[in-house]
Amino acid sequence: MSAKSILIVDDDQGIVQLLTEALTYEQFLVFAASNGRQALELVEQQPIDLIVMDIMMPEMDGLEAIRQLRRKYHMPIILLSARDREIDKVIGLEIGADDYVAKPFGVQELVARIKAHFRRSERLSQLQGDVSATKVPSLSGLSMNENTYEAYLDGQKLDLSTKEFQILYFLFQHQNQVLSREQIYQRVWGDDEGDMNTVTVHIKNIRKKLGAGNAIIKTIWGVGYKLLLHGEDK
Repeated sequence: MSAKSILIVDDDQGIVQLLTEALTYEQFLVFAASNGRQALELVEQQPIDLIVMDIMMPEMDGLEAIRQLRRKYHMPIILLSARDREIDKVIGLEIGADDYVAKPFGVQELVARIKAHFRRSERLSQLQGDVSATKVPSLSGLSMNENTYEAYLDGQKLDLSTKEFQILYFLFQHQNQVLSREQIYQRVWGDDEGDMNTVTVHIKNIRKKLGAGNAIIKTIWGVGYKLLLHGEDK
């Protein structure tokens, strides 16, 4: 199996060097860019499996780079930022980032997050390879195919990211059960110590894509979320 390729995008060369050394030691193939524009050019030239993207950079910042990348590419993107502003993280997740790590961060923690993303991608590939086992359960006009990661609402395909599908499917598997943000985060991101607001942002995005007339995800304040069966408790 060929080495997975990772693109580090950060104008802090100290961080780039530190991550390059750590990831190369883990047998990853590492590329680097110092701003969003360079990142876009490099992705056009090289197959990239995962991107670690800073927000604050010259010429083109990380948020604009993610917007442009998501027009064509679906690789996982982990957002980095030293900013202590919630809005940056929210915007980053809304426009397509899969995960968020705040600076300063532990290198081994970030490496563990990267490995977890690749493990989930491998499981997805295995599921997609078994087309003959496809099952498409449905609920109140919502149908979900775990093998192909496709979801349809009243016959119309939903444009869900991988994380959005995983969250919705996890709720789907536990219809009318309340799931905490911690449970959802652990299931989808495979981590017990991440930022739970990541789940909140993804739920918001899912609701937007379901449409205002399909409020099947109910917030249980102070507890978590549940997927309603046949519109109960709306």
